[in-house]
Amino acid sequence: MIHPDPQQGWLPVAGERHPARADGVVPATPLWQRVPTRDADGRPLGDFMLLLPGLREAPRAEQGRLLGRLDAVLRSQREHVVFAECNLRLNLLWVSVRPGPGLCLEVAARLLEAVPQARLVASRLAT
Repeated sequence: MIHPDPQQGWLPVAGERHPARADGVVPATPLWQRVPTRDADGRPLGDFMLLLPGLREAPRAEQGRLLGRLDAVLRSQREHVVFAECNLRLNLLWVSVRPGPGLCLEVAARLLEAVPQARLVASRLAT
């Protein structure tokens, strides 16, 4: 299971430069191979995506402010959030949450409050 580093924040940003590599390239592993699908007890996790229109084209400072707001919400929901990743190239935020009634909707609603221009992308939100 992937757990974010509390010192680094909750949002690893796909496509950003990685300080450990001289060329700044991070080898890409498809999201479906990295995202946890089950909790420690084998129960399926819930997940959803948020579309973040215009994030890729926004000035760096604006990107930082928006990502900071998302990070603050994810930190406040750390007991429910298992995985989160922002893909700047696609303007998407992926979030996986622990199983529980209404948790996907609760976390998504809090993220949408913090970033009203975001759009929820989900086929089903029941967990």
